[in-house]
Amino acid sequence: MPFPSPSAAAAAVAQATASALKLTPRRSPARGHANHGWLRSYHTFSFASYQDHKFDHFGPLRVINEDSVTPGEGFGTHSHREFEIFSYVISGELEHKDSLGGLEILKRGDIQMTSTGTGISHSEYNRNTKENVHFLQIWALPNKSGLSPKYYARHFSDEEKRDKFVKVVGTANTEGVHNKRNTTGPAPVHSKLNMYAAILSPGATISHTFASTATKGYFHLAMTSGYRGPTIPASEKFEDGGARVRVQDALALEEGDATFIDIAKAGDREFKVQNTGTKDAEFVLFEMED
Repeated sequence: MPFPSPSAAAAAVAQATASALKLTPRRSPARGHANHGWLRSYHTFSFASYQDHKFDHFGPLRVINEDSVTPGEGFGTHSHREFEIFSYVISGELEHKDSLGGLEILKRGDIQMTSTGTGISHSEYNRNTKENVHFLQIWALPNKSGLSPKYYARHFSDEEKRDKFVKVVGTANTEGVHNKRNTTGPAPVHSKLNMYAAILSPGATISHTFASTATKGYFHLAMTSGYRGPTIPASEKFEDGGARVRVQDALALEEGDATFIDIAKAGDREFKVQNTGTKDAEFVLFEMED
């Protein structure tokens, strides 16, 4: 049997090592935006008055809102059903109260997961009198309907997330994901979704290899330097330019920016992030199946 030519062999190696990941940036100014005074919110997907059929959902992800709520304000009691809703607190304090009898004050590093199932009512308020609360509000489509409503809470310290991806939300009933209200490890979500969080030091690089079953990913760099309007670049708003990263050695992102990740069956599934700024960069990464 003849050996392949050097050029054919090189092509085969290149194909085998080519990235399986296709990136499509979602720039912060292009997101939906609402300023209600007490609430300033950016919408990754169609939400409330922001409607764009091109950004309705991505895999099981339906909502990613980056919210800032002023002291003493919040979302009054309202109801949900058939969504997995979780909040990732970046700064400040968020009071969660629900019809299951739950009442908690969530702080930086806390995650609350509400599996709404057949229906639940809850409220979310900033009871702090001095500081805004800044958090990511995330909704996912469940992989099973008719579930009983449940609530889960988890905490992950800055130290745990320093310069590494930590799984903070994981698919329910999988290894290492415990179906308890308050415990260690990832909060369970009834969706084909894992969420990782990290705080990356200036100059540092970390990577995550997507699972062989993953078909989609989403990466979001939080606006940790503070709120800015959609027409104001971070380089103008902040003296240090805010947090900045480069993903896959190619795509530069600033605070509020994100990227969709489509994952092919063949190729390298490693996803790399480098902090190219002068301050910590905090971000989340979703790993999903269709």
